[in-house]
Amino acid sequence: MRDDCGRAIALSLRLIHIKRPNAREGDHRHSTSRCHEIAPQAIMRSMRIAQVSPLYESVPPKYYGGTERVVSYLTEELVRQGHEVTLFASADSTTRARLIPPCRVSLRLQKECIDQLAHHIVMLELVAKHALDFDVIHFHIDYLHFPLSRRQSIPHLTTLHGRLDIPDLVPLYREFAEMPVVSISTAQRVPLPWANWLATVHHGLPKELYRFHPAPGKYLLFLGRISPEKRIDRAIEIARRIAMPLKIAAKVDNVDRQYFKQIIEPLLTLPGIEYVGEVGDGEKDELLGNAYALVFPIDWPEPFGLVMIEAMACGTPVIAYRQGSVAEVLDDGVTGFIVDGLDDAVRAVERVKELDRRRCRQVFEERFAVARMAREYLVLYERLLDNRSATNVTLHVASG
Repeated sequence: MRDDCGRAIALSLRLIHIKRPNAREGDHRHSTSRCHEIAPQAIMRSMRIAQVSPLYESVPPKYYGGTERVVSYLTEELVRQGHEVTLFASADSTTRARLIPPCRVSLRLQKECIDQLAHHIVMLELVAKHALDFDVIHFHIDYLHFPLSRRQSIPHLTTLHGRLDIPDLVPLYREFAEMPVVSISTAQRVPLPWANWLATVHHGLPKELYRFHPAPGKYLLFLGRISPEKRIDRAIEIARRIAMPLKIAAKVDNVDRQYFKQIIEPLLTLPGIEYVGEVGDGEKDELLGNAYALVFPIDWPEPFGLVMIEAMACGTPVIAYRQGSVAEVLDDGVTGFIVDGLDDAVRAVERVKELDRRRCRQVFEERFAVARMAREYLVLYERLLDNRSATNVTLHVASG
């Protein structure tokens, strides 16, 4: 038997005998449990990791942006932990990782950009050219890379950041059923329960990103995006009924411009309603921290809802409708209230005074810190590498 085959077998035996505490037989394959429920082994190896971000916003975004913001938090934490990270993102991104930019600036606010897909195709070609530089490639661009990844041998996984309850997605994910994917909430998986889910990894934030604000403010806050499914009209009605000011810090995408003009803009003239517009991280700290409560009156299967944990980081309770991931993220009666209608939401505002803002911050630190998120992803990276090593052993033995 050749020497390389012997080394591969030895490596496989060593990996087989590494025990993950509390791990059950078969956990290394298609675990549907939360990743942190499998107690991770100490990560011994330093890895070469690629993070592939959408190009719509910079990493991190200057203003609104969920996916690119999470990519930034994860990338910087992996660098901090000593891993060699390469980030594929727009050139106006800010990172300590090696940056490979497919485009000069992020695309959403670039008025001269007509075809955003073209820039993503360029990025996929760059990923392919550099693929052998990495131990694992982590995609955050939905399914765009699936045909490419199917034809490459580099371990990879994809975090799905968006809604999956779209009928057009079913044949696509059926065709690429082998693609290893990660959900950001268990609720997100419901439309595609048969997909190759590796784990659910909840988002995390750097602990120092937002300051704890111990004293409650005197206004309600809506923070995010103005669109029909976000139901800012509900937030306005809640504030009107409780006779409390409402600040609205939100962007309006082009696709929602008509909805904003026809439905929402007339409501902004009501007494106590203040439209702040789109804000960045620095402004969010003050707006969230000085709010009495964040209102999250969604009407869609929210995959995660990053703003909920941003509010918790500031110590601000959240009042959220029972949709999508809300029941996974919020601890009802601890970090906020989960409600089932306008009357329920109004009663919840009246009960916010019962909640402990310090406890909100404590839950954030316990459940939603970026170190926890990075640790869970590192466990998945290790699992992919271990599986490849075991496959290589089988191939060497067969050919030896």
